[in-house]
Amino acid sequence: MKQKLVKIVSATVLVTAGVWIGVVIAKPLEANSGVTPGSIEDPVVTKSYVDEQIAKLNAGGSSGGNTGGSNGSVTETSNKLEVVEIPVGKTLIAAGGSEVVVRSGKAVAFSFDASGISDLTDGVDIKNGKNVPNNHLLWFPRDGRGVKGHADEKKSVTVIVKGKYSLK
Repeated sequence: MKQKLVKIVSATVLVTAGVWIGVVIAKPLEANSGVTPGSIEDPVVTKSYVDEQIAKLNAGGSSGGNTGGSNGSVTETSNKLEVVEIPVGKTLIAAGGSEVVVRSGKAVAFSFDASGISDLTDGVDIKNGKNVPNNHLLWFPRDGRGVKGHADEKKSVTVIVKGKYSLK
């Protein structure tokens, strides 16, 4: 009988010690240990605040539209896509970071230096004077690069532009 009592007491002590150790070890691992909702570490943001910030971004985004591209002035189009006609003999010079897709007509790459423009669709670099495929996404890593109509092209080239550009 005494052995049975010792086994019960030992089991009770072991279970109690296990529960106590589990509580002590798990305490620092709690999800909300020391972070107060609404503090700088965990800010509370309301829908109206988010809507206000989006409205501010949209209001200050872009001026849109062409502001005289044919005379060489820069056109602002921030995040908007704009359909642009490149007249025969003119060159679209894209600002660094702009994106262009040639939609119709035959176009060639233009660059003031030996570097080209990035064709993200094929993953290649198109050098100055080389043909630009239609419906390929072109990215201009720096200013001074662009697209112009092919020498054989008798009509304007239609492109879609996202970003700043000028027609020269």
